[in-house]
Amino acid sequence: MPPVNRLYAELQKKGLALLLVSFREDAALVKRVARERGYVAPVLLDASGDVTGRLYGVWGPPTAYVVDRQGRLLARLLGGHDWKSPAARRLLEAVLELR
Repeated sequence: MPPVNRLYAELQKKGLALLLVSFREDAALVKRVARERGYVAPVLLDASGDVTGRLYGVWGPPTAYVVDRQGRLLARLLGGHDWKSPAARRLLEAVLELR
């Protein structure tokens, strides 16, 4: 998560919002892991998995959603990604330029 933390810190001032979602996990465990791993973005908890699974089709992490400022889903990325790559930065900066 350090690359995600870095991108979030750098692009937050341009309007990037990043939310981490944990589902079907114990709240105390999620809080401890987030602290230990140094996550800087807010961590949301979907204890039952109803929102992430039934509404958004997420059944296994990691899944990333790219949503524009109007709340429109632009992309759904399954599996791990290299968030420190130039391509990842270009993708997020392009989304931030959308109005």
